[in-house]
Amino acid sequence: MSADEAPTKTISDYEANLAKADTAVASFEKDDHSLVFVIRGLLRRNPTLIPALVLLVSIAAFSIIAPRFFGMGALSTVLKQTTVTGFIALAQTLIILTAGIDLSVGAILVISSLIMGNLAVVSGVPVAFAIIIGIFFGGLMGLLNGVLVAKIKLPPFIVTLGTLSIFNALKLWYSQSESIRNVDIDAQAPGLLWFGQGFNVGGASLSYGGITLILLAASLWYVLNHTAWGRHVHAIGDDPDSAMLSGIRVERTLISVYAVAGVICGFTAWIAIGRVGSVSPIAFDTVNLGSITAVVIGGTSLFGGRGSIIGSVLGAFIVGVFNTGLSLAGVDDYWQLFAAGCLVIIAVALDQWLRRATQ
Repeated sequence: MSADEAPTKTISDYEANLAKADTAVASFEKDDHSLVFVIRGLLRRNPTLIPALVLLVSIAAFSIIAPRFFGMGALSTVLKQTTVTGFIALAQTLIILTAGIDLSVGAILVISSLIMGNLAVVSGVPVAFAIIIGIFFGGLMGLLNGVLVAKIKLPPFIVTLGTLSIFNALKLWYSQSESIRNVDIDAQAPGLLWFGQGFNVGGASLSYGGITLILLAASLWYVLNHTAWGRHVHAIGDDPDSAMLSGIRVERTLISVYAVAGVICGFTAWIAIGRVGSVSPIAFDTVNLGSITAVVIGGTSLFGGRGSIIGSVLGAFIVGVFNTGLSLAGVDDYWQLFAAGCLVIIAVALDQWLRRATQ
């Protein structure tokens, strides 16, 4: 070996050893965090898994705290209580998937119910036509939100905050702040109460509204995951600019999303009338917050593009389980609100953690 070759060989050996050390460190770090990465990736790919686990753990926990909770009667009560919120959560999920939000869904629901009730009970319009007209106006109000968001390019939060005030004023004007009683509906238009009826299975009382909620959730799940429209909705939520460059008609899709959400809210008005048995202009004033809570707890990202229809239904059930379980345990109402707030914060924090899975 010549004197000129020795330094070269030494440097090569040093570089090789350094590369091996870097590989070992990288391998150690990867192994050290592999379990966390696997769990985070699994939860990101299966957003419904989290609310499903939370729901099961909640039912088990409250069954221990309040033994009366673990019974078909209490669980069927939870299903009935969360039916309206579950329907509105489905509408809210569509909008949040596009990175938007709708604060007016509750007002759309109430106006649609007032239209159905007044036409069928006061004006004597056939129930079927009253329901169709109510759903139509629900879709029309959703369409208005969609046009303002997609065409005028206004932020969804500001648009729906404004239309919330407008719709609240309109419902008080249209109803003259008067409610329609159950006895009047039962006498003049009993068809409006149909979804409040049900049947018993194994000691559980199931309403037609609860069954319809499951069917609608399954239908929307199929549409979002197996149709071009559903893929477009997800793409717009991920990146609207990239969606536009790929040939997706972003404005048309956004308008259709808000319109479909409005139709769902209009249909939910029929469900709500059957659930409570009356029509009131001040009913369901907290359904906006309830729907957003259910969607977030269900694993849908507030930043759009990622979410689950089934998760939103499970999120509504989780809120219902907490409220019913805490009530049976003798906990005051304000602690129920406290628990719901904690669930939202935890869900958003978990969403942020999952979003970093691919960063």
